[in-house]
Amino acid sequence: MGSPVIFRHVRVGLGGTPFECLKFRSMIAGSEAVLARHLAENPEAAEEWKQSRKLKNDPRITWLGRALRMSSLDELPQLLNVLKGDMSCVGPRPIVSEELELYGIEAEKYLKSRPGLTGLWQVSGRSSLTYAERVALDAAYVNDWSMWKDLGIIARTAPAMLKSHQTS
Repeated sequence: MGSPVIFRHVRVGLGGTPFECLKFRSMIAGSEAVLARHLAENPEAAEEWKQSRKLKNDPRITWLGRALRMSSLDELPQLLNVLKGDMSCVGPRPIVSEELELYGIEAEKYLKSRPGLTGLWQVSGRSSLTYAERVALDAAYVNDWSMWKDLGIIARTAPAMLKSHQTS
């Protein structure tokens, strides 16, 4: 039997509280082992992962998963996270606990907000951003939060997703 359609991954929420972030499965089963082997065998990929925690040519992603990710439809189940109160519609990018140390002094700001379905990171470049740029955007979001800025981010989300889809 195949893997479940919904993937649950523990992320860091408001105040450091862990929660199960929901996504449509986009990776093959055993993806952690595949990633470890790929990074060990490919120094360029290991450096790319170290810099961004992403891979342009990720061997773990299925063909359907690639389409879901390009359209951001893989994140649709996170609406349930919003309804449960684990996430917000707009906020910092949901991260895993290992990433919190990469936030350095900005970690405190990250922990003051619920992660969001969309955010400055998504409307400002998505996967083309460096990790440091994503951290800076998350910190700026928390520092400068307002309802009007959230509405602006929501309005910019669909065009950003379409632009990303056209250039991917």
